[in-house]
Amino acid sequence: MTGTLGSCEVRHSEHASPAATGAVSPLLADHTTLRVGGAASRVVRATTTDELVGTVANADAAGEPVLIVGGGSNLLVGDDGFDGVVVLVATRDLVADVSSCAGAMLTAAAGEPWDTVVAHSVASGWVGLEALSGIPGLTGSTPIQNVGAYGADVSQTIASVRTWDRHERAFRTFASADCGFGYRSSRFKAAPGRYVVVSVTFQLQLGDLSAPVRYADLAAELGVGLGERVDTTRLREAVLAVRRRKGMVLDPADHDTWSAGSFFTNPVLAPAAAAALPEGAPRHPQPDGTVKSSAAWLIEHAGFGRGFALGDGPPRASLSTRHTLALTNRGGATAADLVHLARAVRDGVERAYGVTLVPEPVLVGCDI
Repeated sequence: MTGTLGSCEVRHSEHASPAATGAVSPLLADHTTLRVGGAASRVVRATTTDELVGTVANADAAGEPVLIVGGGSNLLVGDDGFDGVVVLVATRDLVADVSSCAGAMLTAAAGEPWDTVVAHSVASGWVGLEALSGIPGLTGSTPIQNVGAYGADVSQTIASVRTWDRHERAFRTFASADCGFGYRSSRFKAAPGRYVVVSVTFQLQLGDLSAPVRYADLAAELGVGLGERVDTTRLREAVLAVRRRKGMVLDPADHDTWSAGSFFTNPVLAPAAAAALPEGAPRHPQPDGTVKSSAAWLIEHAGFGRGFALGDGPPRASLSTRHTLALTNRGGATAADLVHLARAVRDGVERAYGVTLVPEPVLVGCDI
């Protein structure tokens, strides 16, 4: 809708139609970017919020285990599959209220592909999501992990998160301040399985210049200094270019993208532990006195280079050939193959530096 723009008048609102339904594979390998995982007892593709919540609520009432799957980009499912109902989130809806005083309040259904939301915001002249371009998965997953990249994370723009509380059997909406956001964490991640995210509302500024560039690799790609602003479209294109070089933009023909993205979170260490790291190890002091280091640096310097694999012969699972932080399926890998590789990397870093890396993906039916 378009109307006369006053000081706080809505000038834009739009709705996208739900995606068409179709036959659904029971194999979790067909619903995860790692392309591994056995079969579920049953699979439901939920295209509306009522269907999403109703399926979960009915399964809860019947005592049936539930696994909610968004884009499957942050999920490692074991080879035995899942003995319960898998709910595929496929809700689609974008609504934007734009005013000169509040900016753009963009509400996205949980099933909206994340990069579609980012691309839409950039094309509409809204600022705040552009540095998060190219991240796979669905919008509903972003507040759970407090998804971030290149100096930005979603907590910087989230206004509220609407959920179904499986304990209270009621809808609950959390303002950003009540979401418990931290580095790759939130109240939703801290209470796994309790909350089903049904929509996320972002508050975005109006304009065509990006948020300040905060990441050195991205600043170098753009040829600007840290803290400078550039056209949002230009920044989005630069982020996508950097991510593609690292194999971090999904491509069915590229096995380096058959991954769950960064498999380990960057370790946040006590000052003494950080001081014990070798000279040259990244150390980023945090406001609470801890120090964040780089999982990728620790992995590589512990002897696990790009393309590292266990055993001889063509690997079924290996570190990415372009990015040591991603574990990849080279074709034909099992969940067990990836678990063995993850354990080897984690244990090697611990032996070398006394730092225990923590997996970022959700693990279902397997353990690292």
